[in-house]
Amino acid sequence: MQNNSEKSTALAGIRIIDLTRVLAGPFCTMMLGDLGADVIKVETPGIGDDSRKYPPFIGDESAYFINLNRNKRSVTLNLKNGHGKEIFFDLIKKSDVIIENFRPGTMEKLGLGYEEIKKINPNIIYSSISGFGHTGPYRDRPGYDIIGQAMGGIMSVTGWPGDPPTRTGTAIADILGGLFACIGILSAFIARKGIHSGQKIDVSLVDSVVSAMETLIQIYLVKKSNPGRVGNRYEFIYPYDSFEAKNGWVVIGIGNDKLWREFCEAIGRHDLSGEEKYLSNSDRVKYHTEVKEIVENWTREKEVKEIVDFLLSEKIPCAPIYSVSDIVNDEHIAKAREMILDIEHPVAGNVKIVGSPIKMSETPAKIVSPAPVLGQHTEEILREVLSYPDDKIHMLQKKNIF
Repeated sequence: MQNNSEKSTALAGIRIIDLTRVLAGPFCTMMLGDLGADVIKVETPGIGDDSRKYPPFIGDESAYFINLNRNKRSVTLNLKNGHGKEIFFDLIKKSDVIIENFRPGTMEKLGLGYEEIKKINPNIIYSSISGFGHTGPYRDRPGYDIIGQAMGGIMSVTGWPGDPPTRTGTAIADILGGLFACIGILSAFIARKGIHSGQKIDVSLVDSVVSAMETLIQIYLVKKSNPGRVGNRYEFIYPYDSFEAKNGWVVIGIGNDKLWREFCEAIGRHDLSGEEKYLSNSDRVKYHTEVKEIVENWTREKEVKEIVDFLLSEKIPCAPIYSVSDIVNDEHIAKAREMILDIEHPVAGNVKIVGSPIKMSETPAKIVSPAPVLGQHTEEILREVLSYPDDKIHMLQKKNIF
C-alpha cells in the first residue's frame, strides 16, 4: 500500500489564480492547495496580502498569513500596468480558476471582470467572494466578516438572554464564504465536463451566514416569531447544553427520549426516567430551566474529567469544553487526526499550523510547501509556466512590473 507521501492528490494538474487576501478567499484556496491544486497567489508588488501584517508574529513573519497560505506560490504583479495585465492574461490562458474577493465592480474597472476574462479563456471558472454578492441593492456596500455576521443574523442569536448581540468567537462569515466558494469551484469543474465551458461563481458572506442559520429561520417563517439568544442550549432538544462542573464546564447532548432515560438511570435518578413532566423531548424543552437545575445539581459535585469519563462509559454524549491549549495538546485531535502540524518556513523556521480536516484514503490532502515570501515565485512562474525568456523577465523587472 502507498503511504500518503507517495499517493497522488485529488486536484493535481489544476491551476488556480488567487487574487484574494486576508481570510475568506485565502481559506478557500488553502483548501484547494491542500488537495493538490497549483495555487498562484498574485499580490501587489511591495505590499502583498494585507494579512502579511496581521499578528501574531514569528519574528517579522505573520503566523496568520503562514497558516492560511501554505501550498501556494507568490507572484507580484502590477495589474494597473499594461505589461502586468499582459502577464496576467497569459496566466489566465494556462489556468482553470480565478478567484477574487474585491468589492463588486473592482475587477471590471481593471478590465479583469468575468466577461473580459472568459473571452481569453472560455473554460475559466471565475469565483468571486464579497460581502453582499454581485447582484441586488446592497452589492456596492463594503463587506467584512462582522458585517456578514450582523446582517446574516447569527449575531442576533449568539449570546445569553438579556445580553447584547454577540459575534461568534471566530470569523465564521469569512470561513463559510470560503467553504461555499470552494464547493462552487469544485461543482463547476464537474459541470464543465457537461457544458464544456466555465462559469462565474458569486458567493456572498451574508448569504453564507443566512444559509448556516438553517432551522432558526424556519422558526420565523413558520411561527412569525424572532428566535432570541438562548446561550449554549439548543432550542429544539434538551438537555443539550453546557453544564457547570466543580472545576470547569462540560457539554451534554441528550438527543432523544431513550438517551434521557439512560442518563437518568446512569446518574442514579431512577425517579426521573418515568417522570411524566420530563418524559418527552418537547416537555424537557418546555421545562428546560428545571431540567438544567437537575443536571447541574449532579455535575457541580464532580470534576470535568470524572463527569466525561463516567458518562462516556455509559454511552451518554458528553465532552469537556476545550481551550485552544487543550486542542493543540490533544492526542486525538492534534496528533492522530493531524490537525496540528509542523512545517519549515524559509524565514520563520519551524512553525506549527492547522492541518486539513479533509481526510481522503487515495488522494489525501497534503501540505507540501510553506506560505511563500512575497513574490518568491514570480520569476519561476514566468519562466516555467509562461515560458518567458530571461531577457523578457529582466526587462519586466526593470520596469517594476513585478
